[in-house]
Amino acid sequence: MLQTMVPLLLEMQGITKNFPGVQALTQVDFDLRPGEVHALLGENGAGKSTLMRILFGVHQKDSGQIRVRSQDVSIRNPHHAQQLGISMVHQELNLVASMNAAQNISLGREKHTLPGVINWRAVYTEAQEQLARLGVEVNTRVPVRYLSVAQQQMVEIAKALSWKAEVLVMDEPTSALTPHEIDQLFQLLKRLTAQGVGVVFITHRMEEISALADRVTVLRDGRKVGSWPVKEVGMNQLIQAMVGRSVSQLFPKVETERREEAIRVEGLERRGVLHNISFTAYRGEILGIAGLVGSGRTELARAIFGADRIDKGTIYVNGKATPIRSPKEAIRHGLAFLTEDRKTQGLVLAMTLESNLALTVYARLSQLGVIHQSKRRQLAADYIDRLQIRPPLPDRQARYFSGGNQQKVVLGKWLARETDILIFDEPTRGIDVGAKAEVHQLMNDLAASGKCVMMISSELPEILNMSDRILVMREGRLVAEVSRQEATQELVMEYATGVRAPTGEMQQ
Repeated sequence: MLQTMVPLLLEMQGITKNFPGVQALTQVDFDLRPGEVHALLGENGAGKSTLMRILFGVHQKDSGQIRVRSQDVSIRNPHHAQQLGISMVHQELNLVASMNAAQNISLGREKHTLPGVINWRAVYTEAQEQLARLGVEVNTRVPVRYLSVAQQQMVEIAKALSWKAEVLVMDEPTSALTPHEIDQLFQLLKRLTAQGVGVVFITHRMEEISALADRVTVLRDGRKVGSWPVKEVGMNQLIQAMVGRSVSQLFPKVETERREEAIRVEGLERRGVLHNISFTAYRGEILGIAGLVGSGRTELARAIFGADRIDKGTIYVNGKATPIRSPKEAIRHGLAFLTEDRKTQGLVLAMTLESNLALTVYARLSQLGVIHQSKRRQLAADYIDRLQIRPPLPDRQARYFSGGNQQKVVLGKWLARETDILIFDEPTRGIDVGAKAEVHQLMNDLAASGKCVMMISSELPEILNMSDRILVMREGRLVAEVSRQEATQELVMEYATGVRAPTGEMQQ
């Protein structure tokens, strides 16, 4: 039970921040009590991450006040924030890829046996203790670049907790976690709040609000819309507060007529990863691919797209056997792949929005090796308008856009190519509820126009509501095909977890 009369852990009053060409925050108030989870919601670009980065010392406020335990503070940098008892788990992981988990967790505050001599036994012992608190097993001696995204996320969380923070900020911490890992994280947060830690929790997953949060604050266009106890506000009210309009349907599925075969996979194998996979995808449909993390969904997409080699099997494109040995060949045959990790595989962060949108069509925009700048500018203007990319700044580097707008840029890059077979791997990960509906409608439009859409998603509501058919994978095998009419969350999970045996011809 929260005690509203106890002194606040944190107060932010009248916080204002400008970036070149963008008013990011205007007179925003936010506070945090001991022992509570305070959810911070808003569309991509609403100012949530900017507000928390000011708290963590990444950005400096233009005006406003910050108090920590009733004391006015001016937070100079992240190290200063950590000294004040504030830790942050960023949406985009902040690990040193060449270092292992233990080195990352203790970075900057390693214990020493002698001056200049690190006590490595203490470093590894502390890392194991922090990871044990999370209930996860991670090889602490392997460079984190070789860990899965989910494992890297848990290392980032362990690193933040190692500072013994009183204020813990978590920016989209569950985006790459399995349901079991999410449950473990929530149990940990409940233990921390029971000890008096205050947690700021940024998420786009509405179901997490009611499961975890005590209070919720909504930002829109850099301004505070309101704050409410979670028990006193409905999800529809929160969605309307975030987007400024009523969102009656997040999954605007439109029934379309299935057309001719677009792509067929027969006996595809990759040693130790994929096992005898066969299926057909058609024009005019959205084919959902479900399964737990590690089931082989992404590996299947990469193999089809030529990013990973295959040891056996045949891929047919438009009815013809088509060897695909590289992404370049896949693109030439009309395939597109919206990757799971937009930061490292979907975008060139140092390039402008305009340049990223043109990446797949430079041949069309060039003559004798010279790019027509006017054509490139027009292409960018068209897709900025079509996808409502905000802010509409074609000359701004991709790194400075919010996660949801970066995802729109990746979508635009492939739409510009006008490909016929589109593989979307987690197309709405990290995207707010309003933008999700826009992406879902775009997928409907693509299917209705005769494109073939293959959608990999960890969100079962998305799979169930947007797919015409659902393929379920487990341990690198295709174990079931489920029609839209018969699909339920329970049925898909039973196949994905092995509770239910593979169907008919998929028995191996």
